[in-house]
Amino acid sequence: MSDLSDPTLSPGEAVCIIGAGISGLTAAKACCDRGLPYDQFEAGSAVGGLWRYENDNGRAAAYRTLHINSSKHNMELADFPVPDDFPTFGHHSDVLQYIEDYADAFNLRDGITFTTSVERVAPMDDDRWSVTLDTGETRTYGAVLVATGHHWKPRRPDFPGSFQGREMHASDYRRPEDFTGERVLVVGIGNSACDIAVDLCRVAEHVTISTRSSAWILPKYILGIPLDQWTGYWMEYLPWWIRRELFRLLVGLAVGNQERYGVPKPEHDLMQEHPTISEELLAQVGHGRVEVRPNVERRDGRAVQFEDGTAAAFDVLIYATGYEIQFPFVPDEVLSVENNRVAFYRYVVPPAWPGLYFLGLIQPLGSVFPLVERQAKWVAALLNGELALPPPEEMRRTIEDTVNRMKKRYHDSPRHTIQVDFWDYVHRMEREWQAGKRRAQTPRGRRS
Repeated sequence: MSDLSDPTLSPGEAVCIIGAGISGLTAAKACCDRGLPYDQFEAGSAVGGLWRYENDNGRAAAYRTLHINSSKHNMELADFPVPDDFPTFGHHSDVLQYIEDYADAFNLRDGITFTTSVERVAPMDDDRWSVTLDTGETRTYGAVLVATGHHWKPRRPDFPGSFQGREMHASDYRRPEDFTGERVLVVGIGNSACDIAVDLCRVAEHVTISTRSSAWILPKYILGIPLDQWTGYWMEYLPWWIRRELFRLLVGLAVGNQERYGVPKPEHDLMQEHPTISEELLAQVGHGRVEVRPNVERRDGRAVQFEDGTAAAFDVLIYATGYEIQFPFVPDEVLSVENNRVAFYRYVVPPAWPGLYFLGLIQPLGSVFPLVERQAKWVAALLNGELALPPPEEMRRTIEDTVNRMKKRYHDSPRHTIQVDFWDYVHRMEREWQAGKRRAQTPRGRRS
């Protein structure tokens, strides 16, 4: 096997990019900027990924009322400023327009083969990669950039019993009027769960949220300033406990004690989980339009029994319980994901496999857009020889250190296996870039 620390493409080799959401598009632009030849494949008929409502690639889970939870200031790409008229918390159609404008500004559509899926990505003996398309064609590439995202394979709880009404995952939810006059139970209290509950409480007979450990419900604005602007670049230089106490003070001023609204205090401390951001949930709970109950114990016909011994009848169960990280086109001997855990250097590079990269496989406290742009530029600079990776054993040590650090930071859950703090990740990638430059100055053998 070749020296993984030098992933430079050999002459004549091309890159395969899988997906044409924001991760795939920033990857394509990064390749263009460095003169790297590439082919890009998208299962759907258009760009946009999960931000394209009713995307015909069958993987997008956007609902009609979806808005971003990160402000436009935090979402903006370095290479493409957000327009002045973009709302602070834009609708999914605003985000899609931004993505489409990005693709058009840099002429990226011409490099995409639409309505074409990748069926298999397999390593070859010479460190190249075999890519099989759903057309039956197989091509060879020097590197593969997987940019398919991780919000497409629903994760469902396995509650005892059976339910005689409708059951669905949040990924299948689209519009509130489909639930008019019904009694709905939403399982989960993350962002999608709260959005859907607020959506439905205006048309449903009644809406209940079931939660195992509750969550801190944060507003989109604090003192008129978007929430993510309070967790800016400067805060990452403060000790963790000081950051948490400052944030606790701000949230306390803006929200107060959420138990007074009817939402239980979480079992974990503030900022020990991915934030649940909702401007309306606490008010709707206070109005009695949304009720909060503990975790489901079992299903029994139309009735659902909860862990506190109470029960209620429902017409619909909606599981807002997250997603499984899966890449069905990558063989298990290359990548086997268990309990949503992956071991990638900087959340991008699997140390044992030269030329395979994963973009956007992070869950930040903030927008993913600027982070995947940084990832894409980093990978492109690796591929053209501007940067180099550390040896595999050093990458594995860094991965282990990262996992241990995040376990201390967040409570153990499949939801937090790819969690990153926005500015912390920015700083680490900046330092990684400089270290990669120094490594690249050391002569290394090239792949032949």
